[in-house]
Amino acid sequence: MVSAAACLCAQAVQTADIVTRQGVVNITPLADNALRIRLAGDDTHSLEELVYTGDAYRKHYDVMRYENGDVEVALPRIKARYTASTDALTFYDENGKEILSEKPGTRTITPAETQGEPTYGVSMTFASPEDESLYGTGQFQDGYLDIRGLSRRLTQVNTQIAIPFVLSNKGYGMLWNNYGFTDFNPGGDTVTLTPFGELGDEVTVDVTTGLGNKREKRRDNAFTADIDLPAAGEYSILLDVGQKMARKHKVTIDDSVYVDVNNVWLPPTTSFIAELPAGRHTVVVEGVDGDAPTLAWDKVDGTTQWSSPVAQALDYTVIAGDADQVIATYRHLTGGTPMLPRWMTGYVHCRERYDTQAQLLENAAEFRRRQIPIDCIVQDWQWWGKYGWNAMKFDEDKYPDPARMVDSLHRQDIKLMISVWSKIDKTSEVGGEAEARGYYIPGSDWIDFFNPEAASYYWSNFSDRLLKPYRIDAWWQDATEPENDDLAGRRVKAGELPGEVYRNVYPMFVTRTVYQGLRGDDPGRRATILTRSGFSGMQRYGAVTWSGDVGNDWETLRRQIAGGLGQMAAGLPWWTYDAGGFFRPGDQYSDTAYHERFLRWLQVATFLPVMRVHGYMSDTEPWRYGELVDSVSRKFIELRYRLVPYIYTMAAKVSGEGYTMMRPLVFDFPADAEALRQDNTFMFGASLLVCPVTDPGEGIRDIYLPQGELWYDLWEPGAEPYIGGTTASMAVPVDRLPVFVRAGSILPLAQGRQYAADKAGQPLEIVVFPGKDGEFSLYEDAGDGYGYENGESSLTGFRWDDKTGTLTIDAAEGSYPGMAAEREFIVSKFGDKESRRVAYSGQTVKVRL
Repeated sequence: MVSAAACLCAQAVQTADIVTRQGVVNITPLADNALRIRLAGDDTHSLEELVYTGDAYRKHYDVMRYENGDVEVALPRIKARYTASTDALTFYDENGKEILSEKPGTRTITPAETQGEPTYGVSMTFASPEDESLYGTGQFQDGYLDIRGLSRRLTQVNTQIAIPFVLSNKGYGMLWNNYGFTDFNPGGDTVTLTPFGELGDEVTVDVTTGLGNKREKRRDNAFTADIDLPAAGEYSILLDVGQKMARKHKVTIDDSVYVDVNNVWLPPTTSFIAELPAGRHTVVVEGVDGDAPTLAWDKVDGTTQWSSPVAQALDYTVIAGDADQVIATYRHLTGGTPMLPRWMTGYVHCRERYDTQAQLLENAAEFRRRQIPIDCIVQDWQWWGKYGWNAMKFDEDKYPDPARMVDSLHRQDIKLMISVWSKIDKTSEVGGEAEARGYYIPGSDWIDFFNPEAASYYWSNFSDRLLKPYRIDAWWQDATEPENDDLAGRRVKAGELPGEVYRNVYPMFVTRTVYQGLRGDDPGRRATILTRSGFSGMQRYGAVTWSGDVGNDWETLRRQIAGGLGQMAAGLPWWTYDAGGFFRPGDQYSDTAYHERFLRWLQVATFLPVMRVHGYMSDTEPWRYGELVDSVSRKFIELRYRLVPYIYTMAAKVSGEGYTMMRPLVFDFPADAEALRQDNTFMFGASLLVCPVTDPGEGIRDIYLPQGELWYDLWEPGAEPYIGGTTASMAVPVDRLPVFVRAGSILPLAQGRQYAADKAGQPLEIVVFPGKDGEFSLYEDAGDGYGYENGESSLTGFRWDDKTGTLTIDAAEGSYPGMAAEREFIVSKFGDKESRRVAYSGQTVKVRL
């Protein structure tokens, strides 16, 4: 507090206005722990509010204005202080602890022009102390989980999902409210590299394109430049290959290789942090034909900067709290997450691709014959055949009776997902009419979903031609970026706006169209959408994203896990990848080195929000790879089904509490510095610590176990628990993924299920992990439909008293159609050879173990 006289007044208006050197900054209270900061420009387009929902409440708050020009805006769990002398804002939590501050003199809003229309360039820099860890900005392929100081370019492309949100271990999250291209920690210096020759022989590769599979010839090229660094230290360096997608990222500085990644598709930019001495350095970049690389760099200096060249305002929101509180508030403000159907917690099987109806049905039946659990089989692209790309019509030469195909799957308790796109062949019946009506983004094959009439036309055809006739269960909305960042330089919304204004939000419009259409035209089943891109707030449309068309090598596996955890920290809860990698070796069925990699991919997928296998030009069924792959795949798919009651309960917490199921360790161990350094280890729900194996060999792995807990090895019943804060040396045979269970956990485990809703399995096992008191509330509902939104669900509470060795099963809360009046649980402590069978009729039961 300052000594100058102050005026305290309670405000009920929507904003507190502060006059700054750049103009009037509006501070809007969105929740008890969330403030939105906005400095608007003049004469720009009024854009639809895409991120925040009408549920973002505004309430009374306190404003204190001081004679020296300082201003405080206070809510119960966050406070912002504007200091006039520095022209900067500082944010505090409910205990008065500083959590974030603007760097004085860095607030900029500069008039600009985009396609001849007025816009603004905006940027803001914040302090980032040395012991801060930052997570988020979506799913990237650079391999970093902690992104403090790292440069990233937020654009939507195949394998990259840009979400302008970060989460800090310092007790806050921040959403940068901009729909367009954004630089996170942009480099202050840049250089264009000079080509100096070709490397190696020309090679031919198989690739996927917007027109299908094709073969492409490539040759590596080399580029070089010198850079001068004024001081020694850590430098964040961003490579831009100079075309819409990359094929290779390789950067060498002074003979040291810092990045070396190859794939058929890579984002156009990648970043890394290098410790470099002062002076001149020679940089060599290896790329492919068409590359024109540039390098941008800056010293890591204890700040975080956001910059958007196309904006309507400088606009950001700060949310105070721990990780779970931040994400829960974020979801409250931007929309809750609807429940996925229970069958999506099982195994989803995909390949590129089934060529006929008969082939798909044959493989589905083989899963059932071999008794490998499965819930969903996927028909990838090209089912439209002779009718043209995404013509919304099956080619009857290969799919003579789609309705019969779906019915046959349903009789086997298997769901069908099919690939649909946001682009339509203009020579098809649907596409020709769309073109005649002006429903395409000009110069592209993408439907203009920003135009409500175009979106409505797309959905009406989708519904009438696919959904209603065939009762298909799930929809794979591919390439919703749109592919290759294709809005730049184009007009959208029937020509009303430059594409750059909405450059990162196309996936939001596509997914909204399909989700709302499904809710209207198929109200009895939960909307199920898999898509390749996303944006802030898209969780309210229930979509699952996946990491795109990635390779299969060890480094790519490691980078997928870090990328998925980055998306979790950015608030979108449903994510998966192509287990086994999309692009696979030509000898994949006989290559034992690949078999090892495949199994490590699959093992991690067992503990992702959605478990899914996919592969390019591949027959991905596990029995095609020999006995080892078949047996270990079966083991982990069966483990997934053992965990379905646990996973579905965590999914209900995602929907009902704004929870995060796949959890970077900052969620549970924000004060454990060593835990925060783990870029692949994660919690799966409240109980399971998953430690992926991301390099070859079956030797010993050192695994850090976070502080403050006792940890049980899931694979070693009866063994003593490990003490947290230590490193365990573990053997990792190819059939074992290190997974630890936190003491005090209570796990509900299914038995004998062939699909998630299988009632033929034995009673649930309730396994207690002693050493600490614990509790678990088992969530159950009908498994599909929207009755849960009206309270049709039940919770069964389990409480473990470690001192007395007593498990209390509480009286059931709630009910739903089809709920059993009586059931049996098999109760045990982890490692005990004996168990208890407990009859349960919904009333409290106590069991001594």
